[in-house]
Amino acid sequence: MAPRRCPCGTGLPYAECCGRLHDGTASAATAEQLMRSRYSAFAVGDPAYLLATWHPSTRPPSLELDPTVRWTGLDVLATTDGGLLAAEGTVEFRAWYRHEGETGSQHEVSRFVREDGAWRYLDGR
Repeated sequence: MAPRRCPCGTGLPYAECCGRLHDGTASAATAEQLMRSRYSAFAVGDPAYLLATWHPSTRPPSLELDPTVRWTGLDVLATTDGGLLAAEGTVEFRAWYRHEGETGSQHEVSRFVREDGAWRYLDGR
């Protein structure tokens, strides 16, 4: 049986891609990598990872994921900064989902900042 592909769309197996970030054996090197891993956390139902990678100034006290939403695909539309040496960056994306038999999408420009060497999700618009 083939390994499960990562939901983030890289084509890599989950265990070699976002799974390494989710289990703590690796951390995101770029803002886009963090955004992809956060999308995957929604797809696999990992609210603890989402909270852990959320900037403390904007992080909610708790997060409950809707189990009836199935995340089905991710399109990264644009990135600004957010590279290996950057302190901040943005990633524009469209995330596709199915909910109660309907297909929908969420379009967002997410802002990320690097704090103490680690990328954190700040907010989105």
